[in-house]
Amino acid sequence: MLDISGLSAAAATFSVVAASPGPATLGLASVSMTAGRKVGLRFAMGLSFGLAFWGLIAATGLGALLQASSHALTAFKLFGGAYLLWLARKSARSAAQRSATTARHAGARRGFRYGLLLNMSNPKAVVAWMATLTLGLGAGSTASQVVVSTALCAALGFSIYALYALAFSTRNAMGIHARVRRWIDSVVAGLFAIAGFGLIRSAVLR
Repeated sequence: MLDISGLSAAAATFSVVAASPGPATLGLASVSMTAGRKVGLRFAMGLSFGLAFWGLIAATGLGALLQASSHALTAFKLFGGAYLLWLARKSARSAAQRSATTARHAGARRGFRYGLLLNMSNPKAVVAWMATLTLGLGAGSTASQVVVSTALCAALGFSIYALYALAFSTRNAMGIHARVRRWIDSVVAGLFAIAGFGLIRSAVLR
C-alpha cells in the first residue's frame, strides 16, 4: 500500500527544489523571453527529461554509487562546469549583438537538446533526488512506492518548468526583455559563468 504522507512530503520538497532559482530556471527564463513560448516549452521538456534521468539514477541506487565514486563524480562536475561556461559564452555573445532579431534566432536553437544537457550535466541534481526520495520512502517501502514517488516528482518537475516557460514567454515579459535584452543577457552570462566555475572548483578541490 502506498504511503500518502510520504508521497506528499516528497512532492512538497521536490517542488521547492525544482522551482528554486538555479541554472535550469535561469536558462529557461532566458530562452522563453528570447525565443517565445514554443521554444521555451521545448526547453522545459528537455530540462524535465534531464531531471527524470537523475531521478532514475537515484531511484535505482546508482546515485549512492556515483556519490561514492570520486572519479565519476569529478568527471560529471567537470563536464557540467564546462557546459555552463559554454552557455555563459553563448549568452555573452547574445548580449554583444545589437540586433534583437539575430539574438532571437540564436535563442530559437536552444530547444530540447540544450535543456536536456543542462540538467543532465548537473550532478547536484542526484543529491536533491536522493534527499527527496528519502523523505518519501520509509523503512518498509515497496518498489511501487519508489516508482510512484519518482514518477510524481518527474511530473511535478515538468509542470513547474512548463509554468516558467509560459510565464516568461508572455507578451509583457518578452517586451521587457526586448527593451533591456543586452543587460539581461549580460547578467545571465555572468551567473552561468559563476555557476560553471563553482562546479569546476568543487570538482578540483574534492
